[in-house]
Amino acid sequence: MQVLHAPSSPHLSIQTSKPPHLTWGFLPSVSVNSLPFSTLHFSLHSQKDQRLLWTPHKRVTSRAASVEDAVGDSSVSTGTAEGDVLKALSQIIDPDFGTDIVTCGFVKDLQIDKALGEVSFRLELTTPACPIKDMFEQKANEVVAMLPWVKNVKVTMSAQPARPIYAEQLPAGLQTISNIVAVSSCKGGVGKSTVAVNLAYTLADMGARVGIFDADVYGPSLPTMVSPENRLLLMDPVKKTILPTEYSGVKLVSFGFAGQGRAIMRGPMVSGVINQLLTTTEWGELDYLIIDMPPGTGDIQLTLCQIVPLTAAVIVTTPQKLSFIDVAKGVRMFSKLKVPCVAVVENMCHFDADGKRYYPFGRGSGSQVVQQFGIPHLFDLPIRPTLSASGDSGMPEVVADPQGEVSKIFQNLGVCVVQQCAKIRQQVSTAVTYDKTIKAIKVKVPDSKEEFFLHPATVRRNDRSAQSVDEWTGEQKLQYNDVPEDIEPEEIRPMGNYAVSITWPDGFSQIAPYDQLQTMERLVDDVFEPSVQA
Repeated sequence: MQVLHAPSSPHLSIQTSKPPHLTWGFLPSVSVNSLPFSTLHFSLHSQKDQRLLWTPHKRVTSRAASVEDAVGDSSVSTGTAEGDVLKALSQIIDPDFGTDIVTCGFVKDLQIDKALGEVSFRLELTTPACPIKDMFEQKANEVVAMLPWVKNVKVTMSAQPARPIYAEQLPAGLQTISNIVAVSSCKGGVGKSTVAVNLAYTLADMGARVGIFDADVYGPSLPTMVSPENRLLLMDPVKKTILPTEYSGVKLVSFGFAGQGRAIMRGPMVSGVINQLLTTTEWGELDYLIIDMPPGTGDIQLTLCQIVPLTAAVIVTTPQKLSFIDVAKGVRMFSKLKVPCVAVVENMCHFDADGKRYYPFGRGSGSQVVQQFGIPHLFDLPIRPTLSASGDSGMPEVVADPQGEVSKIFQNLGVCVVQQCAKIRQQVSTAVTYDKTIKAIKVKVPDSKEEFFLHPATVRRNDRSAQSVDEWTGEQKLQYNDVPEDIEPEEIRPMGNYAVSITWPDGFSQIAPYDQLQTMERLVDDVFEPSVQA
């Protein structure tokens, strides 16, 4: 080594008397904007198709995985026994998804011996940091044990392996990271690094595999806030990859650990350093990578948002009006890049003395961010000398005092981040799917209740890339008759939180932003007379 110097679930049988008839619906004609600049920087993992089946009054989504995924090599004595167990488990609702755990595909390796009254299965959750995993385990034991023929229940808890919902072409070091969360303030001195570090160690305490990337090259905070035994990053001389250092089970990368201290360099050089540190690090399997964003909304911040597919952002502010003005710019930046802001942390809010609560810096900045931008969760951090002291001592507050008031606030923030990331991943993975039974592309954009259908040929004809439209003249190179009316997509994969990549039979990969899909001519259901039989 050398020191681095920086330069599923059960089936649902459904029969239809006849396929639904589709007719065209129309939208007002609108102009299609060009693709976001960041579209070329993401790639994706394929997702299983979600089938949509229509009834006269409601749409029914089929189970997320096949019965084989649930039962594995089980020795089910009768279909009735299996059905009894799955019906019992379907009473347990995941509060984040609003769906039962069977439909969510959490039930795995179901094995039943009805003669002995024995049932065993595994509940595979979306993250090891699931805040209600104990409740799931307890309820699963209870509902299955209530079946009259069941004498013994064995429930095993597990979590899905870390994997991004985006493409295989991500840098190798990022391919086994499930969620990347930016902690940002766009203003220095508000406690952003304190929030980032304590959030990371809170998630680790909840059972998640966590890493922290300190993206501030000009003034890295991580070397001061944590005290790893090895304070220098190492490089694998063969792979030319960076090996992160570690403290209390959390992996750490910072320019301050590169032996250079604080950088004095121009922006383009800094962007290159950040790119190298982030993408060539061997992070391994992580459930959450926390990125401590540098202040501002300039080149460095945009580079970070382009390099990695951010899952979500946490915004840090203070009560002052000036802090709100700068934070608002950051929220707008994330909005343009389609990165959901899931929580606001208002630091240095108040302190208690003589039985009273005092607000020395005023009130309302955090609430104003929440109200103006619709961010759902607000967390207030009090003024605590121990919080500042712990950051300077190299031991985060949640590690030094895991039962204290500040730790409880961070625990609530951690639960919020886990739940919101799970929702976002679910929404993104199922935002655009293809239903082969009706030969239509279903679209349900995240954070929207609207659901609509598009004809595949319409989507293909509306491609705005250089292969379909001349970039200089705007002339349409792809003609209407060039696309067969019966064309079907081969694969649809999510691309960040703003678009999908659609692979067509001719090998063409089309980038389709949600904003563009929402402007296309839609299919409307005319006659639906299918019968549904479970």
